[in-house]
Amino acid sequence: MAKVTVIVPNWNTRRWLPGCLGGLREQRFQDFRVILVDNGSTDDSVAFVRQHYPEVQILSLAKNRGFARAVNVGISQTCSEYVALLNVDTEPQPNWLASLVETLEQSPPAVGYVVPRMLVLGDPKMVDNAGMILSWYGSAHKRGQDRPAEDYTQLEEVLWGSAGAALYRRAFFEDVGIFDGSFVSYFEDADLGIRGRLLGYRCLFVPTAEVLHEGHGAGIAQWRHVYLSTRNRLALLAKNIPLNLLFRHCWTLLFGQIYFFLACKRPLCSLAGFISFLVGLPSILRQRHIIQERRRISYQALDDMLSSDLGEPKLRDMVRAKLGWDSRRNEGVD
Repeated sequence: MAKVTVIVPNWNTRRWLPGCLGGLREQRFQDFRVILVDNGSTDDSVAFVRQHYPEVQILSLAKNRGFARAVNVGISQTCSEYVALLNVDTEPQPNWLASLVETLEQSPPAVGYVVPRMLVLGDPKMVDNAGMILSWYGSAHKRGQDRPAEDYTQLEEVLWGSAGAALYRRAFFEDVGIFDGSFVSYFEDADLGIRGRLLGYRCLFVPTAEVLHEGHGAGIAQWRHVYLSTRNRLALLAKNIPLNLLFRHCWTLLFGQIYFFLACKRPLCSLAGFISFLVGLPSILRQRHIIQERRRISYQALDDMLSSDLGEPKLRDMVRAKLGWDSRRNEGVD
């Protein structure tokens, strides 16, 4: 039995498959098998994989069920010690899996998963992400995005990591659970990461493991992105943050929701996401009760983990740019 199972979700992304699956063939570590979970593609993705990558096991879903449910189906079909998730719009470098496996094997069980240095596909000298950050505004943003890769060369702990190229212990999934399928896409890895943190698990950033990433290469329509992000951001906070911390940071959290409502510029989609959150609130609160009952870390420890930095352009700068104030000032008009 292979030590690692690599799960690649796919949806009408035939153009990315050669880079992703070709990169897996070039891995220095070879004790793994690959499962491609196809989300009801209507292009020739499945036929292409069967013809050119016969070593890849294909799980075909009848329709697009989103990232979270697709990878959950893949995870359910594994029995390996480790499970890797890999986005289709990536090109894993030869050291990717070897470095992640070596780090997990040398780490204590409390390290539930490890993530690589993800670099910009079009400019590998720049960072796509070096782990992820969650703020008290409710924003989830990429650590190190658009900064030089040479600035992120240390093995270090991060709050959580993108599921786009991560390696998990099977024991982590058995204890924490798998992805929340109701999230569909967006914030599902943040939700899993914070649930893991509440149980005392840690995530490590491994700079010697590298993956090139296009970013939104397998994305969805903008309106749906806004809808899902709005709903899932609220669900993440409602499920996982203890009540006293929600009260402590209530004004920051409220500002964050107003910010994203304005910044996304799709008020109807944002409103639909908020309504969907309210409709699902009874189920979310049931999950919340279970999560908080199992929490193993202190309130203060969790408080310290989340950032006070919004990680987004300031609202006043966005308004000024929208009104053209900055350009008018530069032209000497005020």
